[in-house]
Amino acid sequence: MKILTADFVLPISSDPIAGGAVAFEGGRIVSVGRRDDVLAQFPNAEVEDFGRAAILPGFVNCHSHLELTAMRGALDDVEHDFKAWLLKATALRAELSDDEITQSAIDGALEGAAAGVTCFGDIGRFGHAGVTALKKVGLRGVVFQETEFSPDNSTADDDFKSLGEKFERLKEEETDLVKVGISPHSPYTVGSRLFELIAQYSIINGVPLSIHAAESSDEDDLLQRGEGLFADFASRAGLEWNSPYCSPIEYLERLGVLSTRPLLAHCVTVSESDIKRIRSNGAKIAHCPKSNAKFGHGYAPFEKFLDEGISVGLGSDSVASNNICDLLEESRFAAFSARNRPDRQRFISAREVLEAATIGGAKALGLDALIGTLKAGKQADIAVVSLDRPAMRPLGEIHAALIFSASAADIKTTMVSGTVVSQSICHA
Repeated sequence: MKILTADFVLPISSDPIAGGAVAFEGGRIVSVGRRDDVLAQFPNAEVEDFGRAAILPGFVNCHSHLELTAMRGALDDVEHDFKAWLLKATALRAELSDDEITQSAIDGALEGAAAGVTCFGDIGRFGHAGVTALKKVGLRGVVFQETEFSPDNSTADDDFKSLGEKFERLKEEETDLVKVGISPHSPYTVGSRLFELIAQYSIINGVPLSIHAAESSDEDDLLQRGEGLFADFASRAGLEWNSPYCSPIEYLERLGVLSTRPLLAHCVTVSESDIKRIRSNGAKIAHCPKSNAKFGHGYAPFEKFLDEGISVGLGSDSVASNNICDLLEESRFAAFSARNRPDRQRFISAREVLEAATIGGAKALGLDALIGTLKAGKQADIAVVSLDRPAMRPLGEIHAALIFSASAADIKTTMVSGTVVSQSICHA
């Protein structure tokens, strides 16, 4: 039995506790409450007092590409051209050896752990790298095996067979902490036939899916009008592309993909009717505001997602398109960009974005029964944030202090199932 205490405990599922404590044993939380009450409940427990700090659920980064960590900064010269970025990223990844890709993923997982991330929703062309990284660092997560570039329906059966073999091999590596799923990359890189096969497989076998969707105006041009950047690329490559003449979200619904309740990454260009479709199908959203802004794709309607009751988590995307994995900074940017949308109806609160970074991400990955809040019976996945820096003084409302002043540099300890996976000494 161990008890952690600090000036603040944020269960997320309830109001902050000043002078709070969290008791856990065997990886599970057994009590959360006022320090004196918890200490009296377990008088013989080992106690660690973090003092001027906040104890909260570990952050859930529900959309990442850990295997691209080695490409940090290598694509900044083409970020203004999304097609060029995708092509260069693919070429650079092809130059890396299997060992280099795995080490890249490990480096990304270590960076996340140091930033208080206890769980990743990771998409990888080389799924084994993500699984290995999470296991090595001791993190929780769902690793989605990504499809190859396969928009041609004539190759769908062979492409599906190849994907299924990769997924089944990856599934053999599952543990209590690390699960696997499938990622049909996007509506513009996966053909309709392959989408349908994957959706059927997902429903029959209960396999979670994650898809990049409605990410850019270029994607909209292709899906809704059969023109633009991606249409030109398909034509020059000799690929047959028949536009469905509808939005990416409606397209996924027509194919039966939305009925799998997938995790949709980005959703920048969604319409009001698209949002209704996402909600009615029970799909979830990974909101990646910094990556979207860096590409100039725009800001997803985060406020509308929340007001519709959609499960929304935050994602850093890859450090090739964000440069850092910092869920506190991502949360801050999510609040600022939502408040700055011309169609906003209200101010997104600091508490709401902190919820998105924790329980929202847990719901998006289907792990909310295990993580995302500090409650008795849940896993002891915990982040401890120092409140010592001068930039955080004087300390006002705790949610605002964390979102608007703190960063990954303030993380003191990160724990998964009660085991420390990262620890640092923060300067006052």
